[in-house]
Amino acid sequence: MNDHAAHRIVAAVDGSPPSLSALRWAVDHARDTDATITAVTAWTVPDLYDWPMPTAEQLDLATTNALREIVRGTVPEAELPRVRLHTAGGHAAEVILDCAEGADLLVVGHRGMGTFARALIGSTARYCVDHATCPVVVVRGPEATSQRQE
Repeated sequence: MNDHAAHRIVAAVDGSPPSLSALRWAVDHARDTDATITAVTAWTVPDLYDWPMPTAEQLDLATTNALREIVRGTVPEAELPRVRLHTAGGHAAEVILDCAEGADLLVVGHRGMGTFARALIGSTARYCVDHATCPVVVVRGPEATSQRQE
């Protein structure tokens, strides 16, 4: 590993194709630099309904399990030991930035599953670029390449 290599990479994952591309990019970069990866995702308490709501602990457990499955389905098995999971309740951008505090690099997809899916860069990615305390890599998903080729 060289002196300029990142030691801890945070990859924001929401299950969208661009976030999976970001996770793959982070894994490739981590392999090249011998870094660890923290895959991070956020959850929020849904609006109140007429039926019993899950507790914060139940939401966190369900989100952690979903993130684990996403990581297992995206990251090569040999690279799984270098990936840690982090989930927290709150606004996605704030959870990502809190997790990235002290990291050497933050990797995000260019857009996620939010309402501004057609934006050139998603609102969460833009917020991270504008407010992160570490370098940020914005990874375009595979659909960006196919759109240019059409």
